This record gives sequence, C-alpha cells and structure tokens, in this order.
Amino acid sequence: MPRQTKRILVTGGAGFLGSHLCEKLISAKHEVLCVDNFYTGSKENVSGLLKCPRFELMRHDITFPLYVEVDEIYNLACPASPIHYQYDPVQTTKTSVHGSINMLGLAKRVKAKILQASTSEVYGDPEVHPQTEDYWGRVNPIGPRSCYDEGKRCAETLFFDYRRQHNLSIKVARIFNTYGPRMKLNDGRVVSNFIVQALTGRPITIYGDGKQTRSFCYVDDLIDGLMRLMGTGDEITGPINLGNPVEFTMMGLAETVIELTASKSSIDFKPLPIDDPRQRQPDISQARDALGWAPSVPLREGLKETIAYFDNLLRAEGTGAA
Repeated sequence: MPRQTKRILVTGGAGFLGSHLCEKLISAKHEVLCVDNFYTGSKENVSGLLKCPRFELMRHDITFPLYVEVDEIYNLACPASPIHYQYDPVQTTKTSVHGSINMLGLAKRVKAKILQASTSEVYGDPEVHPQTEDYWGRVNPIGPRSCYDEGKRCAETLFFDYRRQHNLSIKVARIFNTYGPRMKLNDGRVVSNFIVQALTGRPITIYGDGKQTRSFCYVDDLIDGLMRLMGTGDEITGPINLGNPVEFTMMGLAETVIELTASKSSIDFKPLPIDDPRQRQPDISQARDALGWAPSVPLREGLKETIAYFDNLLRAEGTGAA
C-alpha cells in the first residue's frame, strides 16, 4: 500500500497561494518543502509553520536546478500581478519556462506527480465567454503582459510534451482571479487595490468604464481545487479551470468594497491598460465533473475576511483605516 504521508514540494510556497497551500498540506499530515526566492513571497506568510517538524523552508530560484527527493510537486513559482511580473519581464518568462523545465526534470528523475499553476491569462482578451478549456485564447505575443501570458502558455506546452515524451504524471490548473488574506498591499490586483484605497480613504481607481468583468474566487476554495486535482488519477491531466463562475463588474466590486468598509472613498476613472481583458469568467464544468469541485465562499464573505486582514496590516504599519 502507498504510504499516506507524502513529501511534497511547493515552489513559490511563501507567496499568497503557496503559503495557504503549505498550511493545508501540513494540516493533512504531509511533509512540505517550501521553496521560494522571496521576490513576491515572504517569510511572514509561512511564519506559523516554521516550528512544525514536517515543514522545511528553502530560499531557491527555480530558474536554477533543484535536487531533492519528493513525491509530488506543486509548481506555483511566478509573480502573478502585473506590477510585479512587468517589473522584470525577462525574469518572469524565465521563471515560467526555465523554471518549468527544471521542475519537470526533477519530477522525471524522482518519478513525482507534478501540478502546474497556470492561469486564465492564457486566454488573453477572450472572444469566447465564458472561457472553456478547449478555447485556444487571444493573446498578444509582444505586448507588456506577454511575459506572463506567453510564459504560462509555454509552460503548459512543456508539461504536455513531458507527458507525451516521458509519460510524466502531470496536472495543469488554469487559475482565475483569486483573493484573500496574504495578498500584498502593493500588488496592483483589483481586490487588494480597492480594499486598501477604501480603508485609507483614497479614491478607488477604476480603469476603463468599470463595466469590464472578473470572477473572484476565495483562496480557500482555490486551494481545495488544487489539492483535489493533484489527488486525481494519471488519466486526468487538465488543463482544468479553477475559479468562481459568478461574474462581477469592476464598478460592482468597488461599490461592494465601499459598503463593507464604510468608506467615503470616491471613484477615480483612468484609461484602460494595454491588453486588459474585457471579460473573464471560467466555465468550471470540467472541475465539477472530474473533481466534484465548485467554490462555496460568497464574494461578500470572502471580502470581509480580506478586509479584516488588510485593516490589521495597515494598522500595524501605522497607516490604518481612515
């Protein structure tokens, strides 16, 4: 019989998603090796795990090879917000491409199952709505977002080529907008931007007319989906969309945040960034059928938890709620 406790590598494990995943894996009694170069991750995110004997933290950049012995690999390493991935676009592409090659090579060597945290950005500015996994996308290959979009698309290519060429056990999750505690204050994502602006009494910045849509999944739901996908048999490879199929406009999100924070913030409209998608909504039929998964946390409940997190963070930094 296979042993119940697995040794699991989480790259990007000190980041927003990675730290939540590490906690869930530790609570499931696994041994976790958390690898992060701390470009966007932080030790504070995993500070609660440092005294656990089944948790190990390693500073490492996955664009360089890693030699460890593990049973499973969650490859989450890559800056995911436009501010961070556009700051050093060449390194962003290298993280997706070289990093994937290194992690796939490791999985091949130790015969580990490996999951790639891909993204809804592989669909670009989609002409199909909602987005299904068989849609090939509409991505600008030379725009300012391409380092992330095309890097993740190439990583998916590598995963499926390793599957075809080496019969590797792979999983590919296409993650849609996810939010929750441990998002960074300055990451430029819409949920954190709106909450921080509302809590500090600054105008809430909406790019475009506010009618563009996103679908927001609370972090606990997303992590559950990743673990369910990893737990499937080799016949299920994905790509599988993981996200909340309930669609919200940017204006609707801003109004909800203002209400929940009791903020007096005004709305400040600015031009839409280049290649910013107009619509983003996952079709999660495959996730429902293959994983028995669907999000369960309503947006208002998740926002309350996230607002409380940022409120505490701002107060600790001396820039508390207005």
